[in-house]
Amino acid sequence: MANLHEKTEFFGFQFLKILFSVLPRPICLAIGGALGSLIYHIDRKHRQIALSNLNTAFGSRFSDEKQKKIAKASFRHFGRVFADIIKVRHMKQDKVLKSISIEGSEHLEKAMLKGKGALIFSAHLGNWEMATAPVSEIGKVNVIARPLDNRRLENELLQIRKKLGANVIYKQQAARPILRALTDNEMVAILIDQNVVRNQAVFVDFFDKPAATTPSLAMFFLKTDAPIVPVFCYPVQSGGYHLKILPPLKLIMTGDEEKDVLKITQLCNKIIQNQIQENPKVWLWFHDRWKTRPEGEERIG
Repeated sequence: MANLHEKTEFFGFQFLKILFSVLPRPICLAIGGALGSLIYHIDRKHRQIALSNLNTAFGSRFSDEKQKKIAKASFRHFGRVFADIIKVRHMKQDKVLKSISIEGSEHLEKAMLKGKGALIFSAHLGNWEMATAPVSEIGKVNVIARPLDNRRLENELLQIRKKLGANVIYKQQAARPILRALTDNEMVAILIDQNVVRNQAVFVDFFDKPAATTPSLAMFFLKTDAPIVPVFCYPVQSGGYHLKILPPLKLIMTGDEEKDVLKITQLCNKIIQNQIQENPKVWLWFHDRWKTRPEGEERIG
């Protein structure tokens, strides 16, 4: 049974959904940005996480003032992302697609010709949800997700993801559906930039600090030889998005599974790091990325 907090979240979402259904998209984005700014100022816990993460990533290379500007911009950005995800429910598919320019679609199309499906990896950078609309024009795309704690909101998000062309595979007991999808020459999209608990993690460098990272992407590659394709979706000044599809990774394996998993996961994290460095204002800095530490190491921040 939903508690008061969950009910409040759900009714707040419903209010915005009704409001955004009648407002033009630019106004919805402006409201989302304003909400993000408000949360930056009132949510001390996540503001401190963002500033700690920025210090871990950039240290003395960025002044305290610059780090604060990036943190504020990140909160505003994700307020806009939240608004756009709600607004897209009321948009026609052709209008959604027209709002997204694409670079590198030939890389994914060529990868799919191998007949082994494709392992798409991305990050909580830009607007990863919108990326599924143009990607689903190339082939069936399955996104790996952890369900929200609020079941009512999870159902709303599921409907939005379906509208954008994604089939959702939940993390719990996901191995068989993922392998089946790749066998059927479908795409599987995984976000690999969030902290995981130690017994489910491998530690690879991320901004020169060990970060607990899921090894699942690498392990599925070793099982299936499905091409690994980096995909990122960024906001552009016009209010739309630019989808960047990079070439599949060129990987030479050693045959030692443990070493190969680390090698692949490190390479993917380096690609994500490079993308963040180019676009620091649109990454999820208020997620506690370095929370899990290697055995015997003290927590950062």
